[in-house]
Amino acid sequence: MADRKKKTFSFVIVGGGIAGVTCVEQLSSQIPSADVALITASPYIKTVTNYKQVSKTLEEFDVAERPFSVLVEKFPNITVIHSAVISLHTQSHSLETADGRIFSYEKLCICSGGRPKLLTWDNPYVLGIRDTDSAQELQKQLSTAKRIIVVGNGGIALELAYEVEGCEVIWAVKDKAIGNTFFDAGAAQFLIPSLEVEKTIRAAPCKRPRYTTEDPEPGASQTFTADKNAQRHGSGPIEAGSALGPDWHDGIVLRGAEQVSRRVSLEYQCEVEKIFTSAELLNSPQQTPENEGSWPIYIKLTNGKTFGCDFVVSATGVVPNVEPFLHDNNFALADDGGLQVDDHMMTSEPDVYAAGDVCTACWVHSALWQQMRLWTQARQMGWYAGRCMAANVLSESIELDFCFELFSHITKFFNYKVVLLGKFNGQGLGPDHELLLRCTKGQEYVKVVLSGGRMVGAVLIGETDLEETFENLILNQMDLTPYGEELLNPNIDIEDYFD
Repeated sequence: MADRKKKTFSFVIVGGGIAGVTCVEQLSSQIPSADVALITASPYIKTVTNYKQVSKTLEEFDVAERPFSVLVEKFPNITVIHSAVISLHTQSHSLETADGRIFSYEKLCICSGGRPKLLTWDNPYVLGIRDTDSAQELQKQLSTAKRIIVVGNGGIALELAYEVEGCEVIWAVKDKAIGNTFFDAGAAQFLIPSLEVEKTIRAAPCKRPRYTTEDPEPGASQTFTADKNAQRHGSGPIEAGSALGPDWHDGIVLRGAEQVSRRVSLEYQCEVEKIFTSAELLNSPQQTPENEGSWPIYIKLTNGKTFGCDFVVSATGVVPNVEPFLHDNNFALADDGGLQVDDHMMTSEPDVYAAGDVCTACWVHSALWQQMRLWTQARQMGWYAGRCMAANVLSESIELDFCFELFSHITKFFNYKVVLLGKFNGQGLGPDHELLLRCTKGQEYVKVVLSGGRMVGAVLIGETDLEETFENLILNQMDLTPYGEELLNPNIDIEDYFD
């Protein structure tokens, strides 16, 4: 290795996603003279655009793909190396790229993100969506599809179920309700009628808010169709009808080959047991009337049902992309497979930092914060890692950033604004917390989580305008016992109380 020419940089950042690019930008603004290298396998980088600070902790932004030349034009001290990292040698402070070059660093930040947990890697009819290329491949395959199966219950699965038109969607979720990473069964029930209406139609608000969380039976189905002529069928209850990061589906036509506007069938509390080709199915005892015909791929679910489709979208989340960095190094890994980082984003290896989906926050968390692998946290971690690296070099002290004080996230599901604050699902609170709820069908869903009379979390769906007030109530931990149910009384302007 010594024979090959090395190039040395003060800072090397691996990964052209939001965490890596934000880290590079932060380092360059903190130390404009620093020699910074960004190593990325893709010719495009992810940049934050239209950034808006909504409140103390809430932020909104779009994510855009840009050629990496944009970064170099903005910061002349940055060198972009277009290659993949194949090995890291922490003892010699160097890493090797796929094109055979070796780079030395004084400080390194690993921002290699996550990779999709695909159901299977070797089946052309199983697609995973992780980046723009795979989203465009989905668009291409969808244009001739009559039926797809979506497996998963995260943001991408939620968006696909809502956005795909002209194609039957069978959606297999392992939980009792949709979207349980982001909200509870009540919020899921509020959103579900959106699958039954045309996307341009907004359901009228209901005068009598109703809240039920009747769980579907294990293996139950629900079918929602937005086509006026199509027949509904399915064994579950039918109610009359009233997101590769944010907006990844914008500009992509998610339309299949059928005339039906939208038809989504939900299969609850099940996972994929087996994947068949049509040839394998003909020779198997699984044959049922449903399977007749010649779909290119069939899936057997753990609820005993078998479905054929044009292709399967595997949207079952990501795992930290740590593989290239582990060999011959001594990184401490967290239970979820991420690189452990402390409250200065440092890993267990000297001079190596990490940020975004690849890392796991292993400091003692604030009582109101938890890590979720989201764009907002990738940006925050990348920004803070850049600050920490610069502070280390400049011998400055730095405290854990305020963004890690309160979990906050704004997104959009089924065309509703969704705001999550604090322990929005009662995470880790035990049985002693209570919930206050307000729900106007087709308009808004407000849930507040109280513990010991103090607000510790909230879910806001729709244009509620309550996010800043609730954020303040969570941060100042005011005793709300005197207000009781009145806290969510729609006839009281809560902002007047707590300005």
